[in-house]
Amino acid sequence: MSNKEFDFESFKAEAIKGMYAGKPLNGEKGIFAPLLKHFLESALEGELEAHLQEEKASGLSNRRNGKTSKRVKSLGGEFDLESGRDRSGSFEPLVVPKRQVIITEELEEKVIGLYGLGMSTRDITSHIKEMYQMDISASTLSAITDKVIPAMNEWRLRPLDSVYAFVYLDCMHYKVRDGNSVVTRAVYNILGVSLDGKKDLLGMYLSESEGAKFWLSVLTDLKNRGMQDILIACIDGLKGFPEAIAAVFPKTEIQTCVVHQVRNSLRYIAEKDKKPFMVDLKTVYQALSKEEGYENLILLDEKWGKKYPVPIHSWYANWENLSTFFRFDAHIRKVIYTTNTVEGFHRQVRKVTKTKGAFTSDNALLKLVYLVVQRVSEKWTMPLRNWSLTLSQLYIMFEDRLKISLHG
Repeated sequence: MSNKEFDFESFKAEAIKGMYAGKPLNGEKGIFAPLLKHFLESALEGELEAHLQEEKASGLSNRRNGKTSKRVKSLGGEFDLESGRDRSGSFEPLVVPKRQVIITEELEEKVIGLYGLGMSTRDITSHIKEMYQMDISASTLSAITDKVIPAMNEWRLRPLDSVYAFVYLDCMHYKVRDGNSVVTRAVYNILGVSLDGKKDLLGMYLSESEGAKFWLSVLTDLKNRGMQDILIACIDGLKGFPEAIAAVFPKTEIQTCVVHQVRNSLRYIAEKDKKPFMVDLKTVYQALSKEEGYENLILLDEKWGKKYPVPIHSWYANWENLSTFFRFDAHIRKVIYTTNTVEGFHRQVRKVTKTKGAFTSDNALLKLVYLVVQRVSEKWTMPLRNWSLTLSQLYIMFEDRLKISLHG
């Protein structure tokens, strides 16, 4: 069709006849398919001609070598697309690349959008069939969603600010297929608050095992991407993390999440004792100062220590990192005493991933989390509440480390 003139008048007459007969404009037997086929084959023909001219100008011997055909899908319909070949095999068409069988960005964006909402392959296939009368295989869907991988990798390697006010760390656990077995993977998310008070997910790391070595690699990656300092790191009591922070960012203040510590403590307390124990425990972390908090911890120990030595010992052992927030005013205490900021983000991710059983691969898991990150972070346009007050206090506390003025 591409090497003879397209009979537009005949096409128009057929299209109008088809419309009256109730034929769809788009889809498998769509009216517009012949027109799209002609446009694409004409473009491919022009590309090949230009390629052969370039080869000739460069002194290379190359010429046409017949045609190749492939079945392609588009919103305008499904059809066989013919394109010319060259003898040397150096021709790489741009309008429809060699292995591409879906030729509409709109459809690809639709598939990626549905995937990012957590829809299953089966549901996406049904939706595309219903909307566009087009059958798409699981392998084609996977190939489309794989297109986000280069963007995801670029995002994961992007440069960071030199200083962050707060950095929160928390993880989610998922099941991933590994050959014939199903394994657990931890996705660790590093959520930062910049000096202008805005949230940003700084990194997303997949770990098979947790420990100081892993944390060292995470923090080294952040440093390699331009981060020079974290004022306060809020963590959930993960083993090995404070030591890793000290090794890479020695000046960083560490705040262990009080909410995690409370939850862990309550796991050891009998149901009948939970309410009275909590009343006494609150006097520890809701005290006005670190000294008062520690005195109340001693009182808690005297009352409950013999019956519940494990949780009390844990408060003593982690007291230094649990009590960092006492150094700050109420509005900063509220922001750093818990990792709720990143947990709130995780709740939004879980809304999308909760329907999944085991992911088919590590990449399938990361692709989905990345797409959720992109959608959620669109709302992170405003600074945290009372940010000017927070920044003023941070400036007083960390003046030597903040290369900024109060006027920005």
